[in-house]
Amino acid sequence: MVDLKGQYQHVKTEIDHAIMQCIESAAFINGPGVKVFEQKLATYLGVKHVIACANGTDALQIAMMALNLKPGDEVIVPAFTYVATAEVIALLQLVPVMVDVDATNFNTTANLIEAAIRPKTKAIVPVHLFGQSAPMEAIMKVAKAHKLYVIEDTAQAIGAIYTNSDGSRHSAGSIGDIGCTSFFPSKNLGCYGDGGALYTNNDELASTIRKVANHGQSKKYHHEIVGVNSRLDTLQAVVLSVKLDRLSEYAAARNKAADYYDKALAAVDGIEIPKREAYSSHVFHQYTLKVSASKRDALKQFLEEKGVPSMVYYPIPLHHQPAYKTSRYAHNAFPIAEALAKSVLSLPMHTELTEDQLDYISKSVIQFFK
Repeated sequence: MVDLKGQYQHVKTEIDHAIMQCIESAAFINGPGVKVFEQKLATYLGVKHVIACANGTDALQIAMMALNLKPGDEVIVPAFTYVATAEVIALLQLVPVMVDVDATNFNTTANLIEAAIRPKTKAIVPVHLFGQSAPMEAIMKVAKAHKLYVIEDTAQAIGAIYTNSDGSRHSAGSIGDIGCTSFFPSKNLGCYGDGGALYTNNDELASTIRKVANHGQSKKYHHEIVGVNSRLDTLQAVVLSVKLDRLSEYAAARNKAADYYDKALAAVDGIEIPKREAYSSHVFHQYTLKVSASKRDALKQFLEEKGVPSMVYYPIPLHHQPAYKTSRYAHNAFPIAEALAKSVLSLPMHTELTEDQLDYISKSVIQFFK
């Protein structure tokens, strides 16, 4: 599904040099490389502040702590997403309120969010799933009307650009109050371990985020608020700095691969290729097909036999997960999320795919449906 070794070969000299410089400096925790990376990423995204942390899940938790959400407050999340989005809500004794998603682009909508707002609702977490932004302009209008915080989960869409109806353009993650991302190795911008970051344009909020991520302190041994210990290692920061210089190139490679899949598979009966919305560029963290539910698992098995990896993201909606089941939701409460869980299948998608590989993968899919 990914080829991190192949990607490394293209940047080996720079990566090795950056790592050796970090080791020689012995500045492993909060070294200069962390600040350099934060500044570079802020410039790339067009935001005032980037605060690095240990992983994407921590980023979401830190965001909610920085917004001073209290136990019992409700936070709206899509039912079709990775568990981390809801996990941190539950860990903080907040209440995850789930909503369905759009059947064509996999993201939740402003209408679905607005229908779920109640007196205890305090925040919305739109997830930019698979590499394409949720409809943020409409979501922000709902948030503003109801005075709700917006925390963007951008773990799969770093580098995606959202275009408003007035033509203004913004990086995914820079539109709400706080954006959160992950640098898990397989992400579009991935390090060689765990890592994450938060972004914001709010000076006061940025200061609070930094405190929360650093034991609640802005000055050593002076703990002003309750915080956590969540930091990006300097070694990971220097790796990310090298790869950030190529993030646009990586997105272009992913789009080239997606274009190949689109052309090869668009006319195949029994599958639906990913929809690309006019309001958002797509950075294709995943290339996710919709397959007839009766054939999805058989196609996955067929591809495996042909030596083609594929993955189901995600096979169980959040409201069906034992940890998040509640009497609030009937078994079929979110029919689209439930249908997608039975029909989605992601094909290999990374920066090192060759035309021969894409041809073999596409022909293998076509062969199954003949």
